[in-house]
Amino acid sequence: MKFLGIDLGWRSGASGLCCLELANGQLQLLDLDRIEAIADIFAWIDTWVQPEEPAIVAVDAPTLIPNTTGMRLPDKLTHKYFGKYHAGCYPANLSLPFAQRTVDFGLALETRGFNHAPEIVPQAPGRYQIEVFPHPAIVHLFQLDRILKYKKGKLAERYLELLKLRHHIVDILSNIEPALILSQEGMQYISVSDRQSSEISPTPLKKGGFVLPLKAAIQFILHPTSFLLRGAALKAVEDQLDSLICAYVAAYWWYWGLERNWVLGDRASGYIVVPAPLPVQAANLDGAGVLRPEN
Repeated sequence: MKFLGIDLGWRSGASGLCCLELANGQLQLLDLDRIEAIADIFAWIDTWVQPEEPAIVAVDAPTLIPNTTGMRLPDKLTHKYFGKYHAGCYPANLSLPFAQRTVDFGLALETRGFNHAPEIVPQAPGRYQIEVFPHPAIVHLFQLDRILKYKKGKLAERYLELLKLRHHIVDILSNIEPALILSQEGMQYISVSDRQSSEISPTPLKKGGFVLPLKAAIQFILHPTSFLLRGAALKAVEDQLDSLICAYVAAYWWYWGLERNWVLGDRASGYIVVPAPLPVQAANLDGAGVLRPEN
């Protein structure tokens, strides 16, 4: 079973991409990438997941938007339950400029057989898609009292926060079931540059944004203090680590279902899948195990 994470560029620009595979009871990293054009993203998906092959795609973007104005139910719930962690999501409605792009992305996944899965039978093979949001997932998986602020602020501060994210990914996800093992030995098959550099320079994309050479995000995971990340290079690695979180949430949802996950919302209103707090705690759930707002 494969698990794809997509940190989708909502309006334009590059998207972070990650592919994990469950093999011998452990998650292995198959690829980390960053791609600009939507058509190229789907080409990447088709490369890693053959037609009819079981997989789940987790997208950090609102792919279901039923409301023409205001906020979706899952948006409201992230602010209600995660606002104290600074992890409320950006509101989505059909009048906003990004809506057509993100909704169309979900529809295109459906044409490839990836059906929405706000409910799932744990460990049942199939082709699914879910909406995820890295910040609440990071708070719960890593037992934090606030988000890691690697997206905004001074570059030096963002870099330190990104180092913390990398540390948590490597040290904590390897000790959660299903375990994600990131090691030099486990990633020998991924092309990694031998170049020794104090700073990795990004390559401009055609319509803005940057991609790092020769899997530099892999280098950052394996050797985080061997080079500096600045500006666009920092953003590029950030997008790819976000996609890795998305892919892990996909695996966690498929592996455990509602036993160890929350669902903010539903198919009709839009939904976001979030791992439950660790150690797993009871939430304010309805009879189906779905986190809902109080009346």
